[in-house]
Amino acid sequence: MEVLIGIIVFALVAVAAVYAHLQEKKRETELEAFAARMGLSFSPRKDSSADERFARFGLFKRGHSRKAWNIRRGKVAMGGYEVEVESGDFRYTVGTGKDQRTYKFSYLVGSNPIGECPETIVRKEGVFDQLKGVLGFDDIDFESDEFSRRYHVSSDEKRFAYDLIDQRMMEYLMATSPPAFELDGHLICVSDGKARWSASEFQQWFDWLGGFLETWPDHVVRSIGDRGD
Repeated sequence: MEVLIGIIVFALVAVAAVYAHLQEKKRETELEAFAARMGLSFSPRKDSSADERFARFGLFKRGHSRKAWNIRRGKVAMGGYEVEVESGDFRYTVGTGKDQRTYKFSYLVGSNPIGECPETIVRKEGVFDQLKGVLGFDDIDFESDEFSRRYHVSSDEKRFAYDLIDQRMMEYLMATSPPAFELDGHLICVSDGKARWSASEFQQWFDWLGGFLETWPDHVVRSIGDRGD
């Protein structure tokens, strides 16, 4: 009986592995088609340099054995600008031996066509964020109580965050509910560092980034342009 149970378990594991492999290949095909529609290059191969290229973003420096794959690169017209973008999947491992765990997430990184910005992070509020607020840690509050309850915002320059996230921007963020995004220097990164996206979800966040750039307050765009001259 034990031998029979072992055979059944082995067969179920094998079937699950084959199914997972076929799902991955199906997703890879869909992502390649998405890249073709957007006029982007596509490579399913593992790339171990992403953590260095995007080292300014903390989610690319977690754990060890870091690699990106299913990478699409190129220029895309969005928000009235030509934006250099890279999107793909990323994995990293925490721990060693039997205790190690591997995590995967999808990302979209674009060059900021408006100019260089201070590090600014916007993400949905969590229980830990609320606890930190009680203990006095920084979380920028805005006039909209609803927005402040829904989003945790931090920035190297609070004045920049207040200027960027005006009433119109708050409405856009609450209506589109981005997973999380970060501005730092000349780059914008869209990712919560947790979920992998389908091809349609990648399209959703490409569209979101275009809308985000369109929603920047004019005076912020001008001030960054003047600072860069």
